[in-house]
Amino acid sequence: MNQVIECFSIEDVRANIDRIDRRIVALLAERGGYVKQAARFKKTTDDVRAPQRVEQVIAKVKALSEELGANPSVTEGVYRAMISGFIKAEMEEHAAIQRLGKTP
Repeated sequence: MNQVIECFSIEDVRANIDRIDRRIVALLAERGGYVKQAARFKKTTDDVRAPQRVEQVIAKVKALSEELGANPSVTEGVYRAMISGFIKAEMEEHAAIQRLGKTP
């Protein structure tokens, strides 16, 4: 678990948040690359939506949130929004693959 650095000004707080945001966005880009690849392996749009998988991920990250001292409600909200955005992107990728007739 990462230790929160004590800040002595709002500028310190903002600099640390900016540092963390850069890491989060880099991880989102990496995750997005895997989501794009996943579209190749799914046969239907129901496979892309996969509500049971969404709930598995939510349960996993809520437990991880508890373990790491994060707010589980915030974690769940962030993940639901992120997953929704990634499902939309994956649906677009899946549709493009289907139009081209590509399969793994």
